[in-house]
Amino acid sequence: MAKLPKKFTDRVRARLKHFQGIAVAQRARDVSEADTVTLVKDILAEVFGYDKYSELTSEHQIRGTFCDLAVQTDGAIRFLIEVKSAGSTLSEAHLRQAVNYGAHKGIEWIVLTNAVEWRFYRVRFAQPIGWDEVVSICLPDISTRSDDDLQKLFLLAREGLAADAISAFHQQGQLFNAFTVAQTLMSEPVVTAIRRELRRAFPELKIDPEAVEEMVRLHVVKRELVDGDKANEARDRLKKAAQKAQRAARKAAQFDEESEEAA
Repeated sequence: MAKLPKKFTDRVRARLKHFQGIAVAQRARDVSEADTVTLVKDILAEVFGYDKYSELTSEHQIRGTFCDLAVQTDGAIRFLIEVKSAGSTLSEAHLRQAVNYGAHKGIEWIVLTNAVEWRFYRVRFAQPIGWDEVVSICLPDISTRSDDDLQKLFLLAREGLAADAISAFHQQGQLFNAFTVAQTLMSEPVVTAIRRELRRAFPELKIDPEAVEEMVRLHVVKRELVDGDKANEARDRLKKAAQKAQRAARKAAQFDEESEEAA
């Protein structure tokens, strides 16, 4: 976990509760989208620490349409924010609209919010365009006494932006998740270890590695973790990591061998 700056934690603890109450009240009143945009700007400024006048831009035009807000620092758009009315339920259609904005502009970070719920996405520039949900925050449920909750808020904060916290968090999520763990469980070293431990416990047991792998794949791991695009991505990621490690090992061995010959 990142060490949270005192400036950030002090600001959140001083201002968050106030805006939690406002967000809940506006949801109950089902205020307009325009009023919700105003609230979101205030939250971004007073809780997340952005300069309302120099770092938050309204109605950012993208190919003839407009995104509600954009965060801009050092002359560059850091992420786009699509705002829906406080009483609305965030939907897949809303997300696709926000992702399309980012895809057209080449901006990879997207926030979809109704002031109560905040969802942060990373756009994947592929064919077709895709996205990963990085973090989802329900503002009224956040506790300033919880370090985990503060870490989530930090991902969207001005201080977190400066530290590129969201990229590090996303990378961690890509490497450590249910899909990569599932693929690791079916890998040759783990299957070999399972078979060895089973045979140690039950010497009379006759099983081959293929049977162990099949048991894990069909009966131990959930099917959705071994089939589909995310499972394939995890498999490819692990394969590339293994190949990289093998190349590094060969290079190290070659260096050792050349050092011994030179000596």
